[in-house]
Amino acid sequence: MQRLYQAGNRFEAQLLSDLLERHRVDNAIFGDYLTGAIGELPADLCPSVWIMRDDDLGRARALLDEFLADQHRGPTRSWVCRGCGELVDGSFDICWRCGGEGP
Repeated sequence: MQRLYQAGNRFEAQLLSDLLERHRVDNAIFGDYLTGAIGELPADLCPSVWIMRDDDLGRARALLDEFLADQHRGPTRSWVCRGCGELVDGSFDICWRCGGEGP
């Protein structure tokens, strides 16, 4: 078992853990509830994602690189649906209104 990444917060740790799970990389989040001890422990303690099997570490690091690259890309551009003309947030691949596919 090896630590892969120390997340900035619980949400980031869960997003990474979910990505790893989708790719069948067995993992666990440790330190999840340390924020409840703020005042008693140092303030810089954050949850970390650990890989359970050492042979998954290489694949997990590649997925982590992909995860971090996606985080730094910033918001995606909105698009206009060709089917109904609805303005759709760039994080969606299909139109919420008519189901039309994005660009």
